[in-house]
Amino acid sequence: MLRGAPSAIHRQVEAARAGADPRLIARMHSGWAVLGERQFLRGYALLLPDPVVPSLNALDVVARSSFLLDLARLGDAVLAVTGAVRINYAMLGNLEPALHAHVIPRYRDEPEALRTAHPWAYDWQAGEPFSPAVHGELLAQLRQALERPPGR
Repeated sequence: MLRGAPSAIHRQVEAARAGADPRLIARMHSGWAVLGERQFLRGYALLLPDPVVPSLNALDVVARSSFLLDLARLGDAVLAVTGAVRINYAMLGNLEPALHAHVIPRYRDEPEALRTAHPWAYDWQAGEPFSPAVHGELLAQLRQALERPPGR
C-alpha cells in the first residue's frame, strides 16, 4: 500500500459514516460492526474502529478497552443469533495495515476437515457474497441483539 493511500478499512469506515454500507450492523462505541463481504461462515462479521488507527497498540488504554469490549459484544450477538458453538477472533492487519477485527462463528456441522482448522483454511472467495436480500434478516437480528444492554 502506498503511504497515505486509504486502506480498505478506511474506505469501509467512510461508507459506514455515510450510511452507504449495506453490510452495516451497528455503530458501536469504538467503531462500526459490519457483516463480512463474503459469508463463508454464516454470521462472519468485522469490527472497524472509528477513527481508523494502525493497530490495537496505537490506542490508549481507554480506547483499547472499548474496542475489545465492543469486539466481545459483537461476538456475543453473533453467538446468540446464529447458534454457533464458539467465536474465533482475529486481528492481523498484514494485508490491510489498519486495525480491524474478524468475528468468525464456528459450527458443529462444519466439514470435518475444517471444523478444528483455523478460519484461513476456508476458501473465503467461495463464500456466499453478502446480499441484503439473502442476509437482511441476519443483519436485522444482529442489530437487535446489539441493542440489548450487555449481559455480563
